[in-house]
Amino acid sequence: MNDFVGTSTLVRLALRRDRVLIPLWVVVFVLMAAGSAQASIDLYPDLTSRIEAATTTNSSPALVSLYGRIFDPSSLGELSLFKLTAFGALLVALLAAMLVVRHTRAEEESGRLELLSAGVLGRYAALTAGLVVSGLTVVLIGLLTAVSLIGVGLPASGSFAFGLVWTSAGLAFAGVGGLTAQLTEGARAANGLTAIVLGVSYVLRAVGDSSDGTSWVSWLSPIGWSQQIRAYAGDRFVVALAPLALLVVLVAAAYALLRRRDIGAGLVRPRPGPATAAASLRSPLALAWRLHRGSLYGWGFAFLLLGLVVGNIASNVDGFAGSESAKELIQKLGGVEGITDAFLSTEMGMLGLLASAFGIQAALRLRSEETALRAEPLLATAVTRSRWLSSHVLVALLGTTFLVVVGGLGAGISSGAELGNTGRQIPRLLAAAAVQLPAIWLVTALVVLLFGVAPKLVAAGWFLFGAFLLIGQFGAIFDLPQSVMNLSPYGHTPRLPGGDFSATPVLWLTAIAAALTVAGYATFRRRDIG
Repeated sequence: MNDFVGTSTLVRLALRRDRVLIPLWVVVFVLMAAGSAQASIDLYPDLTSRIEAATTTNSSPALVSLYGRIFDPSSLGELSLFKLTAFGALLVALLAAMLVVRHTRAEEESGRLELLSAGVLGRYAALTAGLVVSGLTVVLIGLLTAVSLIGVGLPASGSFAFGLVWTSAGLAFAGVGGLTAQLTEGARAANGLTAIVLGVSYVLRAVGDSSDGTSWVSWLSPIGWSQQIRAYAGDRFVVALAPLALLVVLVAAAYALLRRRDIGAGLVRPRPGPATAAASLRSPLALAWRLHRGSLYGWGFAFLLLGLVVGNIASNVDGFAGSESAKELIQKLGGVEGITDAFLSTEMGMLGLLASAFGIQAALRLRSEETALRAEPLLATAVTRSRWLSSHVLVALLGTTFLVVVGGLGAGISSGAELGNTGRQIPRLLAAAAVQLPAIWLVTALVVLLFGVAPKLVAAGWFLFGAFLLIGQFGAIFDLPQSVMNLSPYGHTPRLPGGDFSATPVLWLTAIAAALTVAGYATFRRRDIG
């Protein structure tokens, strides 16, 4: 039997399963790029303002480390999208790798692939289908992004080069996802290995960009390769051959490893646990904490690092947004009292959005535990449904609280050290982080409600999150009606620091989140398991 037989069937199955997920993320990426470009065209109308902003950016080590260097200070396109070049490539790469793992290792872990393999299905079919779906997704993102950038008035050549930046990074890490899927026996472990590789790549790129003496280090990173395409600053399309060559090598290695292992097995065997559980695992909450703690530790470290970087950048915002139009737009997006507070307010809002992603992920673990048949044995004991549900919901709510506090603390320490008022900045930014929590809890509560009412649709929580993200981040830029912008819970969060605090929206958001959570509990108690 041909090793690739059945690939087309698995591709159609994967596209059907991801018929909501893939279009949603394609739209998010395209609108993110187009919205940033459209806003920057108005921000920097002349050459002088562009050179001033680019020079200020390149002189800030924190900005260069986080986003990368601007190679052509006079280029409107590069200045418009420099925040999305390396960082956007990082996000596209993560999506590409997770799609491959989702349709390979996750299918083996659930037992579905073994069932399908009992029919006419080649050994390489699942891996090939995962790579095809992931590749088609990132190519579509790149093409539509390029078209949207041309539509807002940027040069065609640079726009297609920018689309290639994202696509090439995505294809390279699709290969990474295919390889890690052969190494472990669990999808979470495969995604964890991919995240480590992605993080190392981004750090290498940051080190290389931070100094002329270490610029060669960027060439050790696939993210650095894609950045060196230099969209709108030379359009070096030939550099894309490097990540494509890496894709070929990684795919060949993945096929070779796949040939040498059994279905469901990984090349790295998991370490067996003790024969009996420790006393610390005698409650549903302890078990939920054990399941979530590794992810929470990783998120917490990332939030602390991000908070420190944001606080450091805050001291340079006045120089970065040198024109009055730039200051007005940043204030419109995030604050009312001054350009530094406006920037910090906007970044605190971004921390809230990222923390919501953890809340959704933690709440979705309820469904994965149920479908993997691990919830039913627990509920067959003295553990009640409410106690089991509460364990994961509590970790989700307290985990998001921990993340925003860590991010706010990091931003307060860093910005206070730069501005010389640490004692004032820390409580201000902790408060700015804390006011994000009601909106975060509301989004998490929506997932809990879906889990109780329609568990098969619980992944729609990501769709709602994407919709709220688009409304909140691009509503002001696209002049959406206020009635539409009010649909996003993030739009009702007080803009701190610098803005006026009102307890009314905070209390309403908290009350709605509590009501949705109670409704989720009530409906879960009345439905069948599984």
